[in-house]
Amino acid sequence: MSNDPLVIFTPSGKRGRFPVGTPILTAARQLGVDLDSVCGGRGICSKCQITPSYGEFPKHGVTVADTALSGWNAVEERYDQKRGLPKGRRLGCQATVQGDVVIDVPPESQVHRQVVRKRAEVREITLNPTIRLACVEVEQPDMHKPTGDLERLRAALRAATGQDSIGFDRHLLRDLQPTLRKGNWQVTAALHQPRDDADPSVVALWPGFFEGPLYGLAVDLGSTTIAGHLCNLSTGEVVASAGLMNPQIRFGEDLMSRVSYAMMNKGGDLEMTDAVRAGLNQLVTDITAEAGADRSAILDTVFVMNPVMHHLFLGIDPFELGQAPFALATSDALSLMARDLGLSIAPGTRAYILPCIAGHVGADAAGVALSEAPDQSEDLVLVVDVGTNAEILLGDKRGVLACSSPTGPAFEGAQISAGQRAAPGAIERVEIDPVTKEPRFRVIGSDLWSDDDGFDAAIAATGVTGICGSGIIEVIAEMRMAGLVDASGLIGSAEQTGSLRCFADGRTHSYRLWDGSADHGPITVTNGDIRAIQMAKAALYSGARLLMDKRGVNKVDRVVLAGAFGAHISAKHAMVLGMIPDCPLDKVTSAGNAAGTGARIALLNRSARDQIETLVGRIEKIETAVEPRFQEHFVNASALPNASDPFAILRSVVDLPDPSFNTGGGDSGAGGRRRRRRG
Repeated sequence: MSNDPLVIFTPSGKRGRFPVGTPILTAARQLGVDLDSVCGGRGICSKCQITPSYGEFPKHGVTVADTALSGWNAVEERYDQKRGLPKGRRLGCQATVQGDVVIDVPPESQVHRQVVRKRAEVREITLNPTIRLACVEVEQPDMHKPTGDLERLRAALRAATGQDSIGFDRHLLRDLQPTLRKGNWQVTAALHQPRDDADPSVVALWPGFFEGPLYGLAVDLGSTTIAGHLCNLSTGEVVASAGLMNPQIRFGEDLMSRVSYAMMNKGGDLEMTDAVRAGLNQLVTDITAEAGADRSAILDTVFVMNPVMHHLFLGIDPFELGQAPFALATSDALSLMARDLGLSIAPGTRAYILPCIAGHVGADAAGVALSEAPDQSEDLVLVVDVGTNAEILLGDKRGVLACSSPTGPAFEGAQISAGQRAAPGAIERVEIDPVTKEPRFRVIGSDLWSDDDGFDAAIAATGVTGICGSGIIEVIAEMRMAGLVDASGLIGSAEQTGSLRCFADGRTHSYRLWDGSADHGPITVTNGDIRAIQMAKAALYSGARLLMDKRGVNKVDRVVLAGAFGAHISAKHAMVLGMIPDCPLDKVTSAGNAAGTGARIALLNRSARDQIETLVGRIEKIETAVEPRFQEHFVNASALPNASDPFAILRSVVDLPDPSFNTGGGDSGAGGRRRRRRG
């Protein structure tokens, strides 16, 4: 048995014996301990900070003397004076083994550290990005050893990283020699390694020591909105988020109208490709300005999107997606150069696009699957990504099914008479008194309700401008619970409902939600608005119900609402409308923009890319357009909440009156209905 000192690393528990004088960083590398380093052990990057522990350690069977590590040296002293080392910390590249020692590797010194997620029920992200920095000393040219600067740089990088083969982006060749000489033969290289078992490539170079920050951009490229998150690749932190309207909207609000535009107009698909790429470049400009970052520091990008957006972004005509069998040009994950997608970032920036699941179930659904992990769920979970094209997943550890439903843009405020984007001034919350039928509401930008003191002053800057998606869902559900709307979706007259807020509007009736002001006319809910929401929610429910049929179940254990405004949807109101299958309200949770979160996971952890590619290959795809029961479910789901599903769980906590306004009979008047209690 060797008499060399024993080195024990925590929290990994890895241990081994090393000769006296071995740097801690060297010991960590030989044992496979997760200890970061950029500068190759020269004491200038501080990534390899460690905390030695001294005293008795019965658990490990060692006693650590005060002399277990070499003394504080000049390199550490210089670093401490310039930047400061926390008390008790040492640099792993400078401290050497002198005796048995226990070394703790703090989270910030770990390469694969955890990134905290805001939602506790979802997995942590393990930080393992595709981009890493390596600072190396390059051997200077020698007439007696006639090798090129690139070859000597590669040799230095091979020695520093342990990688046998290292690629080099061609665009860097022009500036390679001046960069080396400017740094006095010390350079920092950004290495892109797409997989753990892949060869890295140099994608950017800086003279001397450079420690970033470097960024990655995760983008959810939606039909209506484009949302991006700029992440620090060293910490995983989201440093800025930005969003904008998809410029393609001018070619059609929904996906099929865009496919039609491409079919009817020669070169129309390329027009839309140019538009969305211009939008993405604007997003890059906006998000870097918000973060105070240089766009050339973005070296990795990840994208999720639905299949039509996928093809238009890639410059592929979506014609085949407009007709059965809805064939994709390519469904596999793609690793590309960002510049080949028309993005003006940095010459070496990479782009990764998650795989598509099926012709109408895209990379955005793959992002949701990566974020919410239905394949790892013990109970049966329904994940609904609510958007212009709803993506629906149903599954547990036994398997996952997926489909999409064309809900249209109604949930996002489009096709609604007073509808608008979720912006200051938009009504987002609504309550209607079941007895008086009087409404109150809240608008984005204020926490006060409309009947609170000070409401008018609080919204003076914005006014009341319209209704956003969550607002239209709540107001229609509240109207249903107050007996102002019947199960078929008809608004009653003033006489039938007992409310003067209901008034004749052409051949039907409307409900006046807000009386208006000097600057803005009244805001009403029309029967056309209710019809638009009925069609959207029926498509959503029918897709979910179809997956339940395929799984052979009549109920799910829990529901996760995802999507741009999933976080703002009230579970009770969604259930009253029949958007989702009946389920205990406390089992309906929100995931926010899960597709975007999936993109962020794939950006920050390259291993997640293998995970989602494997999972997508196992997901069972259901095409709603050719399923005979879809239409049957759709007709039943047009009712509020549903014509065939009794929604027994919902009715146990919410009273739903059952008037009928189709005949105009007096028996459906205000006096004939049950009052509800608030659930």
